[in-house]
This record gives sequence, C-alpha cells and structure tokens, in this order.
Amino acid sequence: MKPEEIGILIVDDEASVRDSLYQWFKADGYRVDTAEEATGALKKLENSPWDIVLLDIRMPGMDGIELQRRIKQIDQNIVSIIITAHASVDTAIQALKDGAFDYVMKPIDPDDLSRLIRNAVEKRRLVQENIQLRRQIEERLIESSVDGVVVADREGKILIFNKGAEGMLGYSAEEAVGKMSIRDIYFGCRGKLPSFPLLLRRKDGELIESEFSASIIYDEKGNESVTVGVFKDMREKRGIERELHKTREALVQAEKLAAMGRLTSQIAHELNNPIYGIMNTLELLKTEVPPGSKRRSLLELSLAETVRLSEMLRNMLSFSKPEQEKRMPVKINELIEGILLVMEKQMREANVRVTTAFSDDIPEIMASANQIRQVVLNVVKNAKESMPSGGTLFVRTLPGNGNVRIIIKDTGVGIPEAFKDKIFEAFFTTKQKVRGAGLGLSVCYGIVKGHGGEMSVESEVGKGTAFIISLPVKGGG
Repeated sequence: MKPEEIGILIVDDEASVRDSLYQWFKADGYRVDTAEEATGALKKLENSPWDIVLLDIRMPGMDGIELQRRIKQIDQNIVSIIITAHASVDTAIQALKDGAFDYVMKPIDPDDLSRLIRNAVEKRRLVQENIQLRRQIEERLIESSVDGVVVADREGKILIFNKGAEGMLGYSAEEAVGKMSIRDIYFGCRGKLPSFPLLLRRKDGELIESEFSASIIYDEKGNESVTVGVFKDMREKRGIERELHKTREALVQAEKLAAMGRLTSQIAHELNNPIYGIMNTLELLKTEVPPGSKRRSLLELSLAETVRLSEMLRNMLSFSKPEQEKRMPVKINELIEGILLVMEKQMREANVRVTTAFSDDIPEIMASANQIRQVVLNVVKNAKESMPSGGTLFVRTLPGNGNVRIIIKDTGVGIPEAFKDKIFEAFFTTKQKVRGAGLGLSVCYGIVKGHGGEMSVESEVGKGTAFIISLPVKGGG
C-alpha cells in the first residue's frame, strides 16, 4: 500500500508529541490527523476511515486502554499502537492482550517508530486483502448460485440481485438494485427462517412456487445490517410431484378396475343364462295374454325390468373386459351429430336446449366407433339427467397436439367436490334414485384409456359439469 493510501490518527495529550509525530508522518506522505483526548479521537474515527491509530496510554478522562476497546468496537481491523512511558509498560502489555498491535516507549526513537509503522502498514495491507478476497468469494458464490439471492437494507431496498434471481423473476439487476423493494417480490421476514414454501411474483405478474429461507446479518455493534433472502425455484419439482400423484392415482384406479372386473365378470356370466331364460318365458307368456288386459301390463313391466337387468349385466361384462373391436378411421363430428340426432326427441321432452361448436379442423381418429359412441352417449344421457328442470347442453370439439378433444358441458346440478375423484370408480353413482349399477362412467373411462386417451371432469355445484374427453389421432392401447 502507498503512504497516501494509509490514514494515521495520533492521540496524545502532549502537544509536542502530537506535533512531532504529525510532521514525521506527513513528510513521508501519509494522511495524518491528531486528537488531544479520547472523545475527540472517537468523533474522528466515526466520521472518516483510519488505518492506524497511535494512542498515549495515559490521558485525562478516558485512558488509552478504554479508547482502544472503543476503537475495536468501531472497526476491529484498525491497527493500534500504544505510546507509553517506562512506568506504564505493564499497562501497555495489557493493551497488547486486548488487541493492540504493538507499543513504543517514550521518548520515541524514530527508527523504532518507522519499523513499527512499516509492520503496521503491512498488517493493514494483509487485512485489507483478506477483506477484499472474502468479499470477492462471497460475491462470486452469490452470483454463481443457481438459487435466487436477494440482499436488502433495513428499509427493504434491494442491494444485491444475483443471476439466479434475474432468471427466476424476470428482472435485471439494473432494474432491481436500488430501485425496487423486496416487498415487490416477497414479504420481508425478520430473523433467521428455515426453508418454507413461498409464492414469488415475477416481472410479468406470474406467481411461481419456491422454497424460501431468510436471515438478518448484523454489523460489529450488533445492529441489524441487511436482510438476505434465498429462494429455490420449485416449479419443475412441484410439476413432477403432481405428475407422480396423478400417475399413482391412475395406478390405483387401474388396480380397482382390474379387481372389480374379475368379480363382475364372474357374477355376470353366472346370471346371464337365467336372465335370458326368464326373458324368453315372459315373451311367450305375452303371446297368450290379450293386449290391454291388466295381466298383459304386468308381463310387459316384468319384461322391461328384466331387459334392464340384462343391460346391467352387459355393462358389467363390458366393464370387466371391453370388446376389442377393429379400429377404423372415425369422423368424430359425424359420430356426435348422429348421437345428438337420436337424442333430439328426449332432449326436447326434457326441455334441454343443445348447442354445438364443432371445429372444421378435426382429423379422423383411429378408434372403435361403437365404443366411442357408447362413451359419448353415456355422458350425454348423464348430462340430460342432471338437468331435471331443463337447461343447456353444450358440445364442442377441438384439435390440438395430436389429440382430438370432446367437451360435453351441461348447466345441471353439478358434482360435489367430495365426489369428483370418485365418479370414475366402479359402482359409484351420484344419482339419488339408483337407476343402474354405477358402471357407466367406469366403462367409459376404461374405453377412453384403452384408446390411449384421457377423460376428466370439471364441475361446480349449482352451475353444471363439463366432461373433457381427449383421444389420440393415431389411436392407442
């Protein structure tokens, strides 16, 4: 370090000592100032930076020992040299124990003092280099961190905004440092905080998920200096966790379907033959009873209920092992139009208005027309039944990303939140009066999954329900 870069403060109650030392150091090119007592020296130390302080150990008021302690509180890196007489050598040694660099005896030998100052300057240089090196390491660690690091003062004004924060939040360091508050990004926290989830606000207004930790850095006097916030971008991790959750749910659903499939297949096969025997017998009895009689009405009612039971068994068989039909190119718009045409009379009688919005860009899909017809028909029937007082049925088709989407939306009673995750489960139904086995949507779900597609539901109680069916253009399964 050059002499003009070093500041030396001389504190001594003897004017002759102050003046002579002032002249010596000034002649060598140092920045020099003097104080005749401790109080004046402390004011100078607080108002401007000093590297070396020479202080007399015996002064009126506050002595050199106490002044040295105060100096270390202001800046522990200041190099202090004690000026002492023979009678106060023991006190000077105590000062060395308290952190003084060295001491010089009165009368002062210029050669001894020059040696001490050279050594003190060298120590100060090493201290400054260590401070600079530490700051460089800290800055590089902060700047190279993939996590966002934001440092702010006690008022919340941003002082440091690293590359990780720039990439995550969309602001440049130039936009943030000195111009923004941490409250523009997150709410500041006091004290040391462990990692916890926090939503951060990006420049474009997007809220992103993060793991956030914060702490306060204190200065040498124990006062709060700056707030440091470190946040880790959790968007990718949270996305993977959500996908894993959906996959686990799909696996659980598949296991349920497989287990119930085996059971229902056995039951359906055992009941199928007796049911057809009963139906044939009832048909024969009808031919022996004249139309219009009460017995004929009872027979027709029994036959209708038996047919309904047969349909339930057919659904159970479809649930356990859907028919594997040859897949052919299917025009979805035409298939849905045909279903709505068949349902037109029922919809009119139920006071349900049907609105359609078919995209002209829908490609043909490779699918089983009968199975997809079964899926759409089942959802449309459910929608009609969910609007007992009438309403609107909206059917829409959309292309996108190699898929065809079918949206069937009604203005019915809606599905309670607690039931949304269960509607595709076997034997679950939301209907107050049970009219089936609760297999309809389970069968539909199985058919759609068998085609490599997805089926989901969105609903709000009192406002209606929307089923979204997504089928791959090239087919799957």
